[in-house]
Amino acid sequence: MRKVVKEDMIQLRKMEQTDLPVFKKWLYTPHVARWYHDPLDWIHEVEEQDGEFCWIHHFIVEHEGQPIGFCQYYACKDSDELWGGYTALGGSYSIDYMIGEFDCLRNGFGKMIVTDLTDRIAFHPDAKRIVVQPEPENKASCGLLLSCGFVLDTEKEIYVKLLP
Repeated sequence: MRKVVKEDMIQLRKMEQTDLPVFKKWLYTPHVARWYHDPLDWIHEVEEQDGEFCWIHHFIVEHEGQPIGFCQYYACKDSDELWGGYTALGGSYSIDYMIGEFDCLRNGFGKMIVTDLTDRIAFHPDAKRIVVQPEPENKASCGLLLSCGFVLDTEKEIYVKLLP
């Protein structure tokens, strides 16, 4: 039986170094490890979020006060990723997200996370679009993005959401 989850039941808070143990656990959980390759790179990035990777906004997702997932966003211009030409257009941002706790999958949390990240990015005066490139085999993530108003640029295999 599915839980009923209300839209306001998650909170995104700044990720702290004290969140590293649960984040590491999630990275090695099969349903996350399948898509989050190179866990040591992810761990290094989070460990350096106040230094080398200070341009990325890292968050822990909480439900009823308990950590259930991770997400982040960044301006594409601050990364070394070209995003199929979207970075050069200016105003492009990207997001990453995961539900770490297996029991929290398929309860609507992903849509809430993407919606929250979209709202946060929209506050940046230069933000024009969000670009995301999940692996095509990650049907859950691809479907989530479509349900949140993203459109697939089939030529570049990048999901794009224009911001108002």
